[in-house]
Amino acid sequence: MFGLVVRFELLEGHEEAFDGLVAETLLQIRAKEPGTCLYVTHRVVRSPGSRVFYEFYEDEQAFQAHEATDHVMRFLADRAQHLKGDPEVWFLSSADGVLRPGTALGGS
Repeated sequence: MFGLVVRFELLEGHEEAFDGLVAETLLQIRAKEPGTCLYVTHRVVRSPGSRVFYEFYEDEQAFQAHEATDHVMRFLADRAQHLKGDPEVWFLSSADGVLRPGTALGGS
């Protein structure tokens, strides 16, 4: 498993446009990326201009395949106009955890 967490700080007034871009990208991730196990985005409570993405892939190769898709390259190019600065990115290394048998990570 290969994962990362990404935090974006949006320019004021760009929230709706950014969220629309994310929604378009998520449709493509669901349809075209079997190696993406979990891709969750959320808004931060009491911080309307913050977004956090949780991304988990089968392995690093699946992540590299994700990054090379047309829809992700478009997202990476188009997101800049909505951001205050570079996103914060944390690559994750498994230390411990629980995954219950039968739990689906990437279900629709």
